[in-house]
Formats: sequence, structure tokens, C-alpha cells
Amino acid sequence: MTQAEALPRREHRRTKVGLVAGGLGAYWPQFPGLLPQLRRSAARVAERMGQSGCEVVDVGFISDAREGAVAAAKLHAAGCDLIVAYLTTYLTASMLVPIAQRGGAPVLLLNLQPTEAMDHATFDTGAWLAYCGACPLPELVSTFRRCGIETRSVSGYLEEPAAWEKIGRWVRAAGVRGALRHGRHGLLGHLYPGMLDVSTDLTLVPAQLGGHVEVLEIDDLRVRTEQVTETETTARVALAREVFQVDASVDEGDLRWGATVSVALDRLVDDFGLDSLAYYHRGLDGETHERVGAGLILGASLLTARGIPAAGEYELRTSLAMLIMDRLGGGGSFTELQALNFHDNVVEMGHDGPAHLAISDGKPLLRGLGVYHGKRGWGVSVEFDVRHGDVTTFGLGQDRDGGFRLIASQGRVVGGPLLRIGNTTSRVDFGCHPGEWTDAWSSSGVGHHWALGTGHRGAELAAVAELCGLPFVLVTA
Repeated sequence: MTQAEALPRREHRRTKVGLVAGGLGAYWPQFPGLLPQLRRSAARVAERMGQSGCEVVDVGFISDAREGAVAAAKLHAAGCDLIVAYLTTYLTASMLVPIAQRGGAPVLLLNLQPTEAMDHATFDTGAWLAYCGACPLPELVSTFRRCGIETRSVSGYLEEPAAWEKIGRWVRAAGVRGALRHGRHGLLGHLYPGMLDVSTDLTLVPAQLGGHVEVLEIDDLRVRTEQVTETETTARVALAREVFQVDASVDEGDLRWGATVSVALDRLVDDFGLDSLAYYHRGLDGETHERVGAGLILGASLLTARGIPAAGEYELRTSLAMLIMDRLGGGGSFTELQALNFHDNVVEMGHDGPAHLAISDGKPLLRGLGVYHGKRGWGVSVEFDVRHGDVTTFGLGQDRDGGFRLIASQGRVVGGPLLRIGNTTSRVDFGCHPGEWTDAWSSSGVGHHWALGTGHRGAELAAVAELCGLPFVLVTA
């Protein structure tokens, strides 16, 4: 059984993209063959948009400002994450301003002419007008700006791969924005004492990103833990043995306890409809609450692999960063700095908490720990190395005025010696002196935790930041 089969991802809300195409109606009686040609191009754009996996709300072709207003009402009612306006030829700004103002979503303008270039020797005015989508683009952007509307555009030709990669980037970013706006984010337990950088005013999340923060008590999990049956625990132990390599240091009783808490954690997530979770509970002297808090790593890692990211140490902003990275397809594992290796010019980073198992370089390991450093309790912990190759570190910083900023840096995970202490550990080469990178990264305003995900995601994260109306910082030393 593959890991994907053992840990099927939870179905998430599909990205909803509104689509409208348009051109100036004055042309249709002058050039009878033009509108049918433009409609064919619009149908091809709709087809390609549908192939991206999103739900497309196509409100058709508009030819004047009145039709634009009707389309705006339809798009607003649909509740889109992104509105794509395809400029098939010249059109006036008055046709699209109602859509941008009333559609209720960010707007992407498409200028995709039919082919790479016109056939100048044979083209008449009607044939040229099918290539004239570039003409209104400055008019639209200028008018939108004067109306206080942010927009972005992609110019190319209808079957150009580079253009569709850019379009896909905006669609994925809109999906992330939608996941945040509709998300329910659990916050379980209490702040790790003294970690001032990770504390977050809960009102700032719905204010800047949308969504809902559900504040949970450790007893919400304790009660569900007490309801788990032996049969359920045994089945979860079998799943753990399927997914993980189980080290000889793992105590069977600790494994069963972690499995019990994992079953309860799944129930908690389902009962509260959570899309992400940040947790921490200290407890005392082995009492029940301490044991519940210490037993979360296994279940949190299994949840994260299924697309429900979980972060330790009450790190709400990092659980959100993990969610963003996951929705972009990069995984996103809970991470902090561990050490710098000046011999190999790498930064070593990881954590003793939840791992995104889908991006492990090999079969992840469960290791038994008699003590969790700096925390109460004991039990099983996850050890793995993020898949070797391109990676992105990504976190949500918070400025003095409370504003969030998205912060990222791109590097490569490379092979080499790793700690064997039950931590997720990766060696990241940022192409520069590790100390210089660490100083630049720390100066960005990021907290001391972040998401480590696969792929170079800087361009996608910049798009997410723009659609969310937040600053973006790409750290390079």
C-alpha cells in the first residue's frame, strides 16, 4: 500500500473561477465573421480553465456596458475566488468596471491572441481585430487604478504554455485565498510560555485573511481520547506501522497511546470542521492532560499528510503557512533553525513536532523519546528528511502595526549527515554563506517557526500575497 493510499487526502473546497469574455459590440455588424471567431477563442479559454481542476462559472460573452452589469451580478452571486476577463478584442473600460467593482473577487485580465503573430500579407481589418486584445489593456488597468481596483494581467497567445503557466499560478493563488477565506483554523491549548513572537491576536486572522479561528480546550481532546476503543487504537497502530519505519526505541505502550490520541484528534477535527490546527499544552507530572499533549505528534503528522496541517507550540501563523504551502502542492512541514554547517555551507532545520509525511525523502521513522526537550511528557516522535531538491521556506510575519507579511526564501535540500533524535531534519543550501542567509532570514520579520515545502514557490507565494492584499518578502542573502 502506498502512502497516498494509506493516507487519502481530505476533499477540500474547489477553487471557483468566474469567466467572462468580451469585445466591442460596434464591430459585429461591420465584420460579420469576427464575433463567431472570438466566441471560438472564448470557448477554448473556458475549456483550458476547466482542465486546471477548478470550477468554472462562465457567464458568457459581453458586448456593451449593460451586458457587463448583468455579468457582474451573476459573478457576484456565484461567490468566485477569481474573476478572469478575456479580452478577445478592443472593448471599453465601462464594460468591465462593473464586474471588477461588484464581482466580489480579484480580477485577472487575459490578453491571448489567436496565434503567435498576424499574417500581415492577408489580414484585413476584421482579421486584425481578433488580435487586438492588447489594445484595451492599458485603458483597463489605468481605469481600474483610478477606481481603486487592483488588477493583474497575462498577455500571450491562445496556446502558449508560458501564458497558461502564469494563468495557473493565479488560479492556484486564488485557491489559497479561498481556502483562507473559508477556512476553520483550530487553536488548541495555550501559548508556549515566553514565546512572544508566536502569539497572535485572533481578530487579525479573519480581518486580514478571512476564515474563522476556533479556540479549543485540551479537554475537548481529552474527552474524545477517553472514548477511543481498543479496536480503533489497534487499527491506528497498524496504520502507523504501514506508514512509518518503527525504530526499536519505540515503546509499544507509547505507540498505542499516540495511536489513541491520533484517533481522537481525527474526531476533533471532524467535529469542529477544522482545516488546520495549532496546539500546545504543558501539563504536569504525567497527569492526563500532559499525556494527551505529549501524544499529539503521531496524529498531527498523519493529519498533515492528509492536507490538514497541524503545528505545535500554539503556532497559529505557522499552521496557516503550512496550509498555504500545502494548497500550492508543496507540502509544508513544521520547521525551525537547528544549526549551521559551515563546512558544507548548509543550514540545518527541522522540529520535534508534526511532519508533512508526503514530502519525506524516504519512509519516515518513528523514534521513541524518553523526554521532549523543553516540553513536558514523553512518547513517539517523527524523524525524516524533506525530499532532496528545490525547497521553499515560508512563514507569516507580523509587523508592529499588526499587519501580516508573507516571507519566503528558496534553496535546495541536499544529502549529508543528520541528527537522529526524533526530529524532522533537513540540510538546506541557499547558495550562500549560511550565516549570511540566517541573518537575512531573521531580519525579515519571520517568527522562529515556518513551513518548509518542496519546489521553488516564490512566484506563487507572491501571487497569493497580492490577492490577499499583503506584503511579500523574498529573502536572498
